[in-house]
Amino acid sequence: MPFVEPLSIKEAIDNIDSRRFLLPAIQREFVWSTEQIENLFDSIMKEYPISSFLFWEVDAANIREYQFYEFILDYHERDNNHNHRADVAGKNSVTAVLDGQQRLTALYIGLKGSYASKVQWKRWSNDQAFPKKKLHLNLLGLNEEDGEDYEFRFLSDEERDAADDSHHWFPVRDILGFREYADVNNYLLENDLMNNSRYTKEQCRFANKTLFQLYKVIFDAKPIIFFLEKGHSLDKVLNIFIRVNSGGTKLSYSDLLLSIASAQWKTMDAREEIIRFVDEINDIGNGFAIDKDFVLKTCLVICDFSNIAFKVDNFKHDAMETIEKNWKSIADSIRSAFHLADSFGFDRNTLASNAVMIPVAYYLRRIGNPSNYIASSSYSIDRQLIKKYMIISLLKRNFSGQPDNVIRPLREIIREAGGKGFPLQEIILKQKGTNKDFSFDDDEIENLFEYHYGQAYTFAVLAVLYPSLDFRNKFHIDHIFPKSQFSPAKLRKAGIKDDMIGFYLDNFNFLVNLQLLEGTPNIEKSDKPFDEWLNETYPAGSVGRAAYIKANYIPEAAGLTLSDFPAFIEERKKLMSAAFKALMK
Repeated sequence: MPFVEPLSIKEAIDNIDSRRFLLPAIQREFVWSTEQIENLFDSIMKEYPISSFLFWEVDAANIREYQFYEFILDYHERDNNHNHRADVAGKNSVTAVLDGQQRLTALYIGLKGSYASKVQWKRWSNDQAFPKKKLHLNLLGLNEEDGEDYEFRFLSDEERDAADDSHHWFPVRDILGFREYADVNNYLLENDLMNNSRYTKEQCRFANKTLFQLYKVIFDAKPIIFFLEKGHSLDKVLNIFIRVNSGGTKLSYSDLLLSIASAQWKTMDAREEIIRFVDEINDIGNGFAIDKDFVLKTCLVICDFSNIAFKVDNFKHDAMETIEKNWKSIADSIRSAFHLADSFGFDRNTLASNAVMIPVAYYLRRIGNPSNYIASSSYSIDRQLIKKYMIISLLKRNFSGQPDNVIRPLREIIREAGGKGFPLQEIILKQKGTNKDFSFDDDEIENLFEYHYGQAYTFAVLAVLYPSLDFRNKFHIDHIFPKSQFSPAKLRKAGIKDDMIGFYLDNFNFLVNLQLLEGTPNIEKSDKPFDEWLNETYPAGSVGRAAYIKANYIPEAAGLTLSDFPAFIEERKKLMSAAFKALMK
C-alpha cells in the first residue's frame, strides 16, 4: 500500500465534484462543526501538515459489489445531514475515502458549499433557526482573539455585508474562479485593497499577502498526501478502516453492519432504510434521540440472536438475512415503543437512556404489535406496568455501564412469560439482589430529592407522583414557589433574614419545589407568588382547591407564603416520599 503523488486541494475538490472520490458505506457521517472547518483552513494557510489520507481504489469489475455515497456539499443540521447514495453506473472505477472523510468534506463545504446549524434558543421546527452560511476570510487582519490565526468565519450574506472597517470578508469559494495570480491582483484592485484611500497601508499589505497565500495553498501546494489501497477483500478493507480509525472518533460497528447489509439485503438498501427510520423515530412527539446503533442493537435482540454485542463476526450473511426478513415487524415494534413513551410524556430531554426501550420493543413484538395498544382500555394495566418499568429503570440507572448484561436476562424473562402481560413483577423478583435491582430502599428514595429542575430524571420522579395525568396532553415542570422570587435582593425585600437566604437559594430549584402543570395553567401562574395564585385559581373551600392540594402534595397547614418555604418543603417532602413508596409497591 504505497504513497502516491500528492494532490493539491483544487485537484481533490475536482475529484469530489466529478464523483471520482466517494465514501464507502462503512464511513460515519459528517460531524465537524464550523469551528473545526475554520481551524482546518487556518492550518492550511499556515502550511501546517493536515495528516495523511487513505484511499481505496475500486475498479469496474468490483464497483457494484459495494455501496458508495457522495460527499455533503450544503450541510444542514436538520434537513441535509445525511450523505446521498452515489450512482456508479457507467464508471470505470472510483476512489473510496477510508480515512480523511471529515477533512475532505470540510474542504468541499468551505470551498463550494454552505453550512446551516441551529441558532441557540430558536425552535427546531423553525426554518429561520438554520441560517445558511458560507466560509469567508478576513483580508484585513488576523483573528483579534489570539492575533495568530487567520480569521475564517462562516457568515450569512447579511453578516458579511455588515462588516466594519477592520473586516473585508472574502468568500473563500471565489478563489476557485481565479485562473492565475493576475486574478488575485485584479480582485485587490477592484476592491480598493491596493491603495490607501480606504484602508491603511498595513491592511493593504496584509490583504495582498493573504489572498496570494490562499491562491497558493489551494492551487499550487499539494497537502493531500495519501496511501492507496488497491485490494478488493472486504475483510481487509474493514480491518484497515478499523486500524486507521482506532485513534480518532470511536468507530461505530453499526456502520460496518450497514456496509455489509447494504450489499446483502435483497429488497431494500439497509443503510438508507435505517437512517430514514432513525429520523422517523426522532420526529415522534417532542422528539427522541436514537441512532443507528440503537436500531441495530434492537434488531439483534428482537431476532433472538444469542450474541447481541457489536462485533463484526456477528454480522454474517445469515444474521443479515434474518434481520431483513423481519425488518417490518422490528420497525413496527420500535415505532410502537416510542409512541408509547411519547404517550407517557417522555422525549429526548427526559428519556435519559434509550436502552430501556429495547425490552419494551421486544415485548410488543412478542404480543404481535397490536395496533390499538396505546389507546385501548384492554391494555391499560399493561401500559401502566411498562411505564413503571421504564421509570424504575431510568431512576435506578439500570442500563448504564454495560446494558447488554441487563437486556439479556430481561429478554429471557419476557420470553418465558409467553405474552401474558408485561412481566414487571417477575423482573423485580429475578433481578432482586443483583447490581441491577429494580426495587428502591429508603436511601435511594431520599436521593431522589437531589434531582433538580432541568434534569431528565426529575421528570421520571414526577411521572410516578402524578399517576392520574394523561401525558398525551402538554405538561410543564413548574416551580411551586416561583424561581423569580429567589434572588438575595428579593428575598431580603420579602423579609427573609440573611442567615436563611442561603437555605432558600439552595433548595428552591429541587424536586420538592416542583410540580407538573398543564401548559395553560402554567402560563397563567407565571411569576405570581404561590399563595396569591392559589387563592385566585382555587378559592378557599372550593372542590377544585381540595383536588389540587391532594394531587400536588401541598401541605397547606405548613403555610403558603414565601416565609413559610422551609416548613413547606419539609412537609411536602414527607408527603412525596410516602406517595412514592406506595406507588412503587
